[in-house]
Amino acid sequence: MTLSATAPPDTGQLQPRTAALVFLAFAAAYFCSALVRAITATLSPVLTQEFGLQARDLGLLAGGYFFGFAVMQLPLGRWLDRHGPQRVILYFLGLAVLGCLAFSLATSFAWMLAARVLVGMGVSACLMAPLTGFRRWLAPGALLRANSWMLMTGSLGMLASTLPVQWLMPLTGWRPLFWILAALIVLCMAVIAWVVPAWPASQAAGASVALTQPAAPPASSSYTDVWRSRYFQKMSPLAFFNYGGLVAVQTLWAGPWMLRVAGYTPLESATGLFYLNACMLVTFWGWGMLNPVLVRRGWSADRLITWGVPLSLLLLAANIAGASSTGWLGWALFCMASSVMGLAQPAIGMAFAPSLAGRALSAYNLLIFAGVFVVQWGIGLLIDAFKAAGMSEIASFQGAMGVFLCCCMASYAYFLGVEADNSPQ
Repeated sequence: MTLSATAPPDTGQLQPRTAALVFLAFAAAYFCSALVRAITATLSPVLTQEFGLQARDLGLLAGGYFFGFAVMQLPLGRWLDRHGPQRVILYFLGLAVLGCLAFSLATSFAWMLAARVLVGMGVSACLMAPLTGFRRWLAPGALLRANSWMLMTGSLGMLASTLPVQWLMPLTGWRPLFWILAALIVLCMAVIAWVVPAWPASQAAGASVALTQPAAPPASSSYTDVWRSRYFQKMSPLAFFNYGGLVAVQTLWAGPWMLRVAGYTPLESATGLFYLNACMLVTFWGWGMLNPVLVRRGWSADRLITWGVPLSLLLLAANIAGASSTGWLGWALFCMASSVMGLAQPAIGMAFAPSLAGRALSAYNLLIFAGVFVVQWGIGLLIDAFKAAGMSEIASFQGAMGVFLCCCMASYAYFLGVEADNSPQ
């Protein structure tokens, strides 16, 4: 199975074998990014015990990664468009290596938080770099497939952060795990430097492959065209609350819910997270297989999001109402239904000229990960606030998730109410 059809040499598209190698190189880095992103959910019991963390501390620690991730998105977009994915991601991954080593040496919560922010900054190019390259190197159907399979690789990384980490903990302790992660990232850097094409000067200046799309805004040196786009505005609240909330639940709050609401043991919680991420892996693989067919049949990303988001909201409401009876399966179903939001990223890229793709994708990613940070920390703050008001722990979790549900519903209503003139077809 190849990622792109054979293209004439002057189109800028990669040949199938090269495209596959480039995809695998980027996917390896994104695997590490997802592993280090989700590992706090599995390590939450031991970190809570060793450092005396409360729910808000745990939410802030996990969210620190996404804060570092978010603050780099705007400069990242400019650098990607100017210097290309290969050069940019190598510099960024160097920061991730330093962050992993710093986290392994942490002796306080503040030190851990600073290291998590540095890790988040370092891996912030691991999805945007390949998507920027794919926008120029792959045809639209292959672009959607590659995006879904990148997300599938991320689910594989999150899968590795569950039971494998739980099994390694008695053998290594949590600190050496971050030495291993640092070594894996260094290996990824070497592979990317070897197989990923450098950005030609003509592309950095704005030359690009001509892909069929309606009324793309003209390129500029700033983010003005991105922020002013009605299509970007239409998708923004969904990015912040719905997509950001999906990542917040998958990478953190599904674990504490299983531990403190459903009554799982730490091993049972890690097992539940393993199953949840396995389901997400299969889901994104399925999206990758179906996307080219759906594109040919006229099912745009907007249409799929319109039908898919209500299902995720219904499942979230059912999980909240189920309380202690909601285990890993309920959260897996919610995350699978929410995976339709993964189609929004390539849709954003295709709604703009290729020379603006890095900025458009990075601006959208900024909203997603700012949302993850706010939702992760916000849920922790709400849980503690509801408990301080006298509510039980289960009711506090339900109340926090209920607020999250209301925000997601408002975002979907805004999405339905905005008309946009540069939506990708």
